[in-house]
Amino acid sequence: MTDQLETLLATIRACRLCAAHLPLGPRPVLVVEPSARILIIGQAPGTKVHETGIPWNDRSGDTLRGWMAVDRETFYDPARIAILPMGLCYPGVLPSKNGRSGGDAPPRPECAPTWHAPVLEHLPNVELIILAGQYAQAHYLGAARHRTLTETVKHWRDYGPRFFPVPHPSWRSGNIIRKNPWFEADLLPDLRARVAALV
Repeated sequence: MTDQLETLLATIRACRLCAAHLPLGPRPVLVVEPSARILIIGQAPGTKVHETGIPWNDRSGDTLRGWMAVDRETFYDPARIAILPMGLCYPGVLPSKNGRSGGDAPPRPECAPTWHAPVLEHLPNVELIILAGQYAQAHYLGAARHRTLTETVKHWRDYGPRFFPVPHPSWRSGNIIRKNPWFEADLLPDLRARVAALV
């Protein structure tokens, strides 16, 4: 790791840009090594990730690793896979509605515009960026997205070879998978082949 990258990561980990809005306080979680050839961009850490400081250290991570067909050792090898969420800190939950507790809040809007470009400068070997969920896809695909997340994911080939959109691997993605047989029949084999070629 270069001195410049070490300085950048120290600066990021000391970030207090949106501290006033974070219910558990700042704890930026990211994994960056210049040799990484795959980059995963998700939403933001959940409570378990906030507690442990280990990205994707929850059921969503288990699902994502299954989609990619990699074990934990490979997934957490920073020399091969970098991890940079849209929001680096746990953003809290949305207000409850109709007696139901709210889901996770969106990533803080200050985070990606502040930190992604400087981090990406230190990832010169990345060939595949997995965009997990609507926030990553909105930021990186912009107007090239389709009207819905499902349609964007269905047209994953349109964004290659650099970008590969997938749903966020939470329990909510189960509906997309059940209703769209192409996800398991076509998309996952393509994703796994791309990942296997790069790890």
